[in-house]
Amino acid sequence: MQRRIISAFFFALLLTLASLARAADTTDIALVGAKVYPTPLSHAIDNAIVLIHAGKIQTVTTRERLKDLPKSIHVIDCSGKVIVAGFWNSHVHLTEDVWNNAATAPAEKLERHMQEMLTRWGFTTVWDLGSEPQNTLALRRRVEAGEVAGPMILMAGNMFPKNGHPVYLPAEMQLLEVATPEQAAQAVRNYLQLGMDGIKLFTGAFMGNKPVVNMDAAIVKASVETAHGKPVFAHPQNRTGVDNALAGGVNVLAHTIPNDGSYTGEELSRMKQQHVALVPTLALWPFVVKNSPPQVGEGMLKAGVDELKSYFSAGGTILFGTDVGFSDEYDTTHELQYMGRAMGWSDILASLTTNPSDFFKARNKGRVEVGADADLVVLDGDPAMNLRNLARVAYTIRAGKVIFSR
Repeated sequence: MQRRIISAFFFALLLTLASLARAADTTDIALVGAKVYPTPLSHAIDNAIVLIHAGKIQTVTTRERLKDLPKSIHVIDCSGKVIVAGFWNSHVHLTEDVWNNAATAPAEKLERHMQEMLTRWGFTTVWDLGSEPQNTLALRRRVEAGEVAGPMILMAGNMFPKNGHPVYLPAEMQLLEVATPEQAAQAVRNYLQLGMDGIKLFTGAFMGNKPVVNMDAAIVKASVETAHGKPVFAHPQNRTGVDNALAGGVNVLAHTIPNDGSYTGEELSRMKQQHVALVPTLALWPFVVKNSPPQVGEGMLKAGVDELKSYFSAGGTILFGTDVGFSDEYDTTHELQYMGRAMGWSDILASLTTNPSDFFKARNKGRVEVGADADLVVLDGDPAMNLRNLARVAYTIRAGKVIFSR
């Protein structure tokens, strides 16, 4: 008798799991009853229905205007929840041990960590700004093939200045150091041929107690010119790293520079004039000095917030990014709260959605509108009421498929 009960239980469990799998793989979904923010600046649509077909948003309307749903459609009740466009994380690293041998590692293992690190926080598109290319390329292929539920992965190949091996990276790690503009140009060509979507330059390498090693502006310029419009990110460690990055024409500053206190007026003007985007990574600063007295991290955080506020106030483009993978803080709450010291909730939502989709020319993303990719986040609460609600994710949907459900 007990065996029959156990068998019945497992049979029911298998049916439930199969049903969930079918729901996640369906191309026709109706999200019903939520408040929808089509863009960060548009009026909310209350009691809305969002219809998804073939990976695209087919309809965005109110429940009153659409009385009947197709019988075959999978309905997700979103009453009391909020729908926004899928989030971008413009600074991650897929370097943890779990990603090793991504071509052959069990899909379940990879997907479990993908959820823990990225999709449970709403990320449907990420920029990997430095990892082992063969691992990440293999992971990306498996995600795109549907073997592993995950975000769209964009990749940047890394270059370092000559003798600029940062102290926080293992000494045995092979890094691409370039000494001349010609070497840099060839490295860019190699990376793009490999399948990279952009380039990341360490315009400043942190050497511990030794002086920062900065990349020459001529090398930066050669890299940018050879990239032919592909995004070029810069990791500056100090003011010289920022200035050389700007002189060379980079597109994105991947960090603030809290050790140097603030941007100069000239730097802010040049950043704005050249349409350079900024990824603040504010939560990173307390993390990197977590073994120091608390006031050290607090001072770096304050400086980073001030730099963010100054560029945002000047009208600069801000992109959300956490440096997760280097940082082990997956939860985005702290980053959101720290950014909230410099920006409003809708501006932070823009840094997660419309800003990156516009900046990286992915205009089919970043908005909840008809014809856009069905990259969506269903939140448990309204970010207009509490900024922390941007981290309270109920569902993450990419291309019309549920890749995370709480």
